Amino acid sequence: MSAEAAIEIDGLRKSYGRFEAVRGLSLTVQRGEIFAFLGPNGAGKTTTVEILEGFRTRDAGEVRVLGVDPQHGDRAWRSRLGIVLQEGQAQPELTVRETLTLWAAYYPSPRPIEETIVLAGLEEKADDRVGRLSGGQRRRLDVGLALIGDPDLVFLDEPTTGFDPVARHAAWKVISGLRDLGKTVFLTTHYLDEAQELADRVAIIKAGAIVVEGPPSELGVGSSETEIRFVAPAGVALDELPLTEPAEVVDGRVALHTQTPTSTLAALCGWAAGRGLELERLEVTRPSLEDVYLELVETEPAAAAAEVAP
Repeated sequence: MSAEAAIEIDGLRKSYGRFEAVRGLSLTVQRGEIFAFLGPNGAGKTTTVEILEGFRTRDAGEVRVLGVDPQHGDRAWRSRLGIVLQEGQAQPELTVRETLTLWAAYYPSPRPIEETIVLAGLEEKADDRVGRLSGGQRRRLDVGLALIGDPDLVFLDEPTTGFDPVARHAAWKVISGLRDLGKTVFLTTHYLDEAQELADRVAIIKAGAIVVEGPPSELGVGSSETEIRFVAPAGVALDELPLTEPAEVVDGRVALHTQTPTSTLAALCGWAAGRGLELERLEVTRPSLEDVYLELVETEPAAAAAEVAP
């Protein structure tokens, strides 16, 4: 295992009966990065994550998490992991501080309680009972519980499901802060804007295999079309514009889609500049992570079998 890698997977396979949930999956997650693992239901996400966490065995392939095969991870290895499940299991009658104190006792070198409270953004709720916390505050507590053992690697499973916009952005600050602490974060989420905002790199899985991987800002290059919109100069018809792509007028602006935005913009701007004209309200919209995701997962039918244990 390379010194820079927190997770290495090579040729991972897992089947449930005749259904192959994971088909030769390979990926590497570097230490200190936020890595988003995306895909539709039934794509193999949950199976892959449970194998990484040591909760499920694999049929084939090599897996190393923090240098250890998860199937043989001992207590010391598990103490280096922080796991935020979709639903927390904190006792409702305990306060936030009491809960963190209880969980800290399970780890050999826990993070200080007060420091963890601050990291989770729960200073004002430290002495409130868990059962009285809002959904967003409970989710922050879940993150705090994942951090109390001072882990090297944190698994976040749908960390902001059900949050309102304010709570989501507050949670994003907490998650981004993990990178500043030098932690590696393995994030699964159905919110594409969340992955685009937080992740250094993403991988999209479909039907048990990774179909694309890389920084969110680069995944749209060469795959989805770029949209260009502008107001045509007065008295200029569509067929007078130097365009090779089909264009239409939408809400008073010319709109077109192109796979060659650089050359298209160069032709348009050169044409306008040569005539002393302005392209008012010129807007260039590159493909977002959501555009790329939808393009990839909708090209074929989703996997028919649900991803459940036998």
